[in-house]
Amino acid sequence: MKPLFLNPPTFEDFDGGAGARYQASREVTSFWYPTWLCYPAGMIEGSRVVDAPVQKYTLEHCLSIAKNFDMVVMYTSTPTLKIDIETARRIKSQKPETVTVLTGPHVTILPDESLLAGKDSIDIVCRGEFDYAIKELCEGWKWDDVQGISFLRNGTAVHTPDRPILTDLDALPFVAPIYKRDLAISEYVIPHFKSPYVAIYTSRGCPAKCTFCLWPQTYSGQKMRTRSPQSVYEEVKWIKENLPEIRDISFDDDTFSADKKHAREVAELIKPLKVSWVINARANCDFDTLKIMRDAGLHHVIVGFESGDEQILKNIKKGVTKAQAIQFVKDCKKLGITIHGAFIMGLPGETRETIQETISYAKMLDLDSIQVSLASPYPGTEFYEQCKREGWIASDAYIDDTGHQMCVINYPHLSNDEIFKAVEDFYNKFYFRPKYILRSIGKMIVNSDVRKKLLKDGKQYLEYMRKRKQTQN
Repeated sequence: MKPLFLNPPTFEDFDGGAGARYQASREVTSFWYPTWLCYPAGMIEGSRVVDAPVQKYTLEHCLSIAKNFDMVVMYTSTPTLKIDIETARRIKSQKPETVTVLTGPHVTILPDESLLAGKDSIDIVCRGEFDYAIKELCEGWKWDDVQGISFLRNGTAVHTPDRPILTDLDALPFVAPIYKRDLAISEYVIPHFKSPYVAIYTSRGCPAKCTFCLWPQTYSGQKMRTRSPQSVYEEVKWIKENLPEIRDISFDDDTFSADKKHAREVAELIKPLKVSWVINARANCDFDTLKIMRDAGLHHVIVGFESGDEQILKNIKKGVTKAQAIQFVKDCKKLGITIHGAFIMGLPGETRETIQETISYAKMLDLDSIQVSLASPYPGTEFYEQCKREGWIASDAYIDDTGHQMCVINYPHLSNDEIFKAVEDFYNKFYFRPKYILRSIGKMIVNSDVRKKLLKDGKQYLEYMRKRKQTQN
């Protein structure tokens, strides 16, 4: 069979069905690559990847493309499941013999419910990593013989044995050639990266135990598996030689710095290539490792600080203290590494006081940019089970009808409305302080490209917040 790997149309600036880093519309346009879909695409002749939100394809355009394929594989999410099932229904209605497949954390954790919800539209759901499952299906294997899939037979869900996690990551193809073949590379933008950029994985899984984090608990696993440094080097070399326009490479692992030995070895190998790169890091990475990576081209890190309250950090099993995070920020600044900090409002233990404590913490750290999210208890996470047990989930509406993140948590002492409002308060107090504004003006004066970018980002942010307020009202 010939497969189409489809990230279907959802909402404007929605970024949760591809790299799956954030399952809601963004404050400022940001798009991660559909990396999970590109791995199996690289193993199957005649495949194609379509990333509709980035390529600005309508559903009708996607349906037209789907007619030429025997299978359509979509990476779905909890907020978009209904939309993706409807897309599958439309695909089936125009060509009933098309095999429709859903993948991702939601269907991994809830395969029965997902199949029943899409009983007339979804043929198969893949549980966990689906690289080889899709390959085997396309090779004509009997469904019962393909590990890690679920399907309906006579109205009853059939589950094949779980597929062991993939340990030989070097056996997978490079994803960068698939990006070049199928995707509009110039349209992928992360505001705090150099553009254009590409994202690749050097590992899968994360050993951290954060209770709220979706992917390690449901999908990629809490055992970190790494590619050989030589394999990473070869793909980076391919990118440099075949995508000369690329200005940044994102090693979009759950946590690149979790295996410091691996991180150092990769850095030393790619150093002669003189490429610019960014990583997802934990705020306990030591100075020496940061310096080795900096000397090899690392210039920017994305870090989940989550909260400025020590007890909340303990509640969510963050495994990083405030003291460690403060030292990490000092080390990065000393090395000239910029930081994008991620924070979450509404985690267990949140109060009106801890919200203000976290805002003050972020201002004290004086990061280069931030992202503030609402705590979302996704099925399959320890946080979700805790919320169910305590009766904290007030709604199953993770997003509104335009894709904006909604607060589904309601504590006895802190309402979901207060938590929702805290996000805008956080942004305003961080970005509209004199120190940050003066620094931004200084950058705009000396660099016209920075000026254009900041003005564009600012306009998008204000428009996003206007729409977000309308949602609340």
